Parts: sequence; C-alpha cells; structure tokens
Amino acid sequence: MAYHHLAMAAADMTAIHHFYETLLEFELVKVEVGPVPNGGWAKHFFYRMAGDDSSFIAFWELHEVPGCTKLETSLSKAAGVPDQINHIAFNAPDLESLHRRRDVWQSAGLSVLEVDHNWCHSIYTKDPNGNMVEFCVTTGTFSIEDRELALMALTSDEISHSKPPASIEVHRAKVE
Repeated sequence: MAYHHLAMAAADMTAIHHFYETLLEFELVKVEVGPVPNGGWAKHFFYRMAGDDSSFIAFWELHEVPGCTKLETSLSKAAGVPDQINHIAFNAPDLESLHRRRDVWQSAGLSVLEVDHNWCHSIYTKDPNGNMVEFCVTTGTFSIEDRELALMALTSDEISHSKPPASIEVHRAKVE
C-alpha cells in the first residue's frame, strides 16, 4: 500500500510552488482554504506526483496560526538531526530520468549530490524549506539474505557495516 499524500508547512509558498512544479514537474491540482482548529487559517496546496490521482505532496501556508511565528520547515533541523536523516525520496523510473532531473536541478542553480548506493542510485538537493529531496531508482534486487540481515538488525547491534557506496559525486550548480 502506498501513501496518499505527505503534508508539510511552507515558509515561502511561491518558492515551494516554483521548486515542486517547475523543477520536480509535479502539478498543482487542488487547494483547500479554511480555518485551523487552534485559530488562524490556512491554504493547503496539493501537488500531483504521478500521472494519476494516487499520490500527492501537499504544503500548508499558515496565516495567523498561534505559535507559528517562528516556523521551522526543515524536518531534520526541527528534529535536531543531520540534513540527510529526515528526507523526502521520490521514485525515478530509470537512470536516464534520474540524470535528466539532475541536469534540470543544476541548470536551475542547485548543487546536486549523486550517490550509487550499490542497490539504488540517488540524486539529492534541498527544497526551499531546507529539506533534503531525493530522486531514487532501484538498480538491484533483494535476496532472502538481505531480509534476514534486516530482521537481525532489529534486535542486534552486532552486525557488520554495509558496503560503502560505489560512488559519490557532487555536481555544482551551473552558473550562467
């Protein structure tokens, strides 16, 4: 079962819209506007991520909501963990699509981290909220041994570290 939508607060909805619709190619399809239970009101924007209406990413633009004057929109910063810990990963169907997205991000002035994790290949950048955003394509398969190790890791710290990434490359933003 997949999730229907992920919803987060936005610090700058104009920047969020540009990033998610122009650079990630998600389509803004719906807004809900209304009061927030604790006071104030909000706009709740929904972006379609796939070609159908099965999955969305949504953002709240908050107005006069008590306690939200110092809004922290970075999930990792709010949790006090490194940027890569809490991140949003989207599916890329193949390596060609992944590399096309990398080029779009670089051309838009964003630096991109590319990592071959040995079983998947990913690109990362940050959105206007400061969240690490990833596109990832699965390049390997999962064995029964992979599952057994994962199950063992649930109850033991006495397991060997995973093989390091096959490659890590930073692609600097293209400056025109």
